Amino acid sequence: MSAQHYNREQRREMLEIAAQSIRYGLQYDAPPRIDISGLDPALQAPRASFVTLKEQGRLRGCIGSLVAYRPLALDVNDNAFNAAFRDPRFPPLSADELPLIDIHISVLSPPEPMHFVDEADLLAQIRPGVDGLILEDRGQRGTFLPSVWEELPDPVEFLRHLKLKAGLPPDWWSDTLKVERYTTEEFSAADL
Repeated sequence: MSAQHYNREQRREMLEIAAQSIRYGLQYDAPPRIDISGLDPALQAPRASFVTLKEQGRLRGCIGSLVAYRPLALDVNDNAFNAAFRDPRFPPLSADELPLIDIHISVLSPPEPMHFVDEADLLAQIRPGVDGLILEDRGQRGTFLPSVWEELPDPVEFLRHLKLKAGLPPDWWSDTLKVERYTTEEFSAADL
């Protein structure tokens, strides 16, 4: 199942919600409360999203949801704030950095479980450049968005790094390993 296709105006609206959340967060150290009642119905529907911040092409923050549990506009609003100020890999965004930040939004399709008998079977099913993956085993979990294929184009390396992100050894395998796949619709201001 692929992600829904959003038109230019819906994309612009999501990017503006994310930008406003970050600007508000610089002043108040919390995401703004937003009224979604007047927004496009597509932005009121429950969807999961990730907001990725890049500064001069380098990752500066990325936070998101894997499961749709709130309206998309609220998910983008909170994930933008968290990507800017709560990503544990980076210090909170400063006002000086704001003009240098590019906001990328990824709207996720619902995750689908993958069925495989061993690692070779799993690797054969993965669609490089298309699939985002959620890997889970023994209480550990990690995900890579499809955009990570740009940095890790080899499926074997993609999977090894995803295991590391989940806190597992890169050569980990067990019969209880679960993998789900999803696709995303990703966009930034440059795509409008």
